[in-house]
Amino acid sequence: MRYLLLILFSALLFTACQKAETQTASTDAKRYKLKGKIVAVDKAKKKATVAHEEIPGYMAAMTMDFPIREDWVWEDLTKDAEIFAELVVDADGYWLEKIGIIAAPNPNQTPLPVREDVAQIGNEVPNFTLTNQDGKRINLKDYRGKALAITFIYSRCPLPEYCILMSKHFSDLANQLNESESKDKIRLLSISFDPQTDTPARLKEYGRGYLGKDSKTDFTVWQLATGTDKEIKAVADFFGLRYEVDAQDKTQFAHSLRTIVITPDGKVRRVFSGNEWTPNDLLKELQATIK
Repeated sequence: MRYLLLILFSALLFTACQKAETQTASTDAKRYKLKGKIVAVDKAKKKATVAHEEIPGYMAAMTMDFPIREDWVWEDLTKDAEIFAELVVDADGYWLEKIGIIAAPNPNQTPLPVREDVAQIGNEVPNFTLTNQDGKRINLKDYRGKALAITFIYSRCPLPEYCILMSKHFSDLANQLNESESKDKIRLLSISFDPQTDTPARLKEYGRGYLGKDSKTDFTVWQLATGTDKEIKAVADFFGLRYEVDAQDKTQFAHSLRTIVITPDGKVRRVFSGNEWTPNDLLKELQATIK
């Protein structure tokens, strides 16, 4: 299980959750889902050779070179890694974006030492302290006895496939749980990594907008939290979240995605990397911890 998490942790979807993405492709650009295996990596030329599966509606399965414009990938992209990505085809060429990497384990490699300071499957989660949407100080031990899912967002994120999708999934699931017998057994927590903007009051309004209810919105199941930069960084580092302010637009962040399922006794059960999960996937994982 611990080795499996090493694979999960290498599945890092670090994409620019910012307007810059729309500036690199025209409105006429075509986008296709791509899955494949890395055959070779050319960091100097920022290209990777990928043996990819069929791309429905566009291309048969084949092996070819793809430019990659996101600099972060070269730290993690290796031969034989499996990837999923978005192929962008525009008038001035093609390239890969929104890349997720699942590094294939090397059977001849000595297993890496197990780190207890990160979210290995089965590890106990530290008792992080944050501030919720009501301005109340909370800590993760407050959730003991209940299944908990944590995700990370910031309210100004403009892209529908990232923070907006995470919040839609959590609010939809919260509304579902509010009408079910699991209401008292499951909790959801969204943590903002933009504390300068996402004050408790702002997060409360943000949550109300997603829950779609009146001013008496019930935050029993789903809470939103912020904290000091140091507090948020500690939580993010433990769960493997990467984020940084965009140098060109200080209102935006580049960040990865992480959604974590924690058992009622406070241990990591599952780490979802990226946005390839549904509310039903998350609910199944949460329910499995309370059976």
